[in-house]
Amino acid sequence: MSVYVGNLSYEVTEESLNAVFAEYGSVKRVQLPTDRETGRVRGFGFVEMGTDAEETAAIEALDGAEWMGRDLKVNKAKPKEDRGGSFGGGGNRGNYGGRNRY
Repeated sequence: MSVYVGNLSYEVTEESLNAVFAEYGSVKRVQLPTDRETGRVRGFGFVEMGTDAEETAAIEALDGAEWMGRDLKVNKAKPKEDRGGSFGGGGNRGNYGGRNRY
């Protein structure tokens, strides 16, 4: 399981976020999603800790803590939802059930 970290500064780096979480245990991975168009960090990230106990310690210590001028939002990450495509669930997308109605 991983930890969601929100309200991050746009100046954050994977290295700096790793250093903060390393105070609470071993950090397996840090992910900072970036904007596709600008390449800038999107203001949130995910940190995977070595154990559940380390994860819990980090959440309890860092949720609401001020870092880089912002109050962090830290909690267990929720599983990624399957959004079913870019048009909201697939379906026939203009196929009209296999019959052309032109």
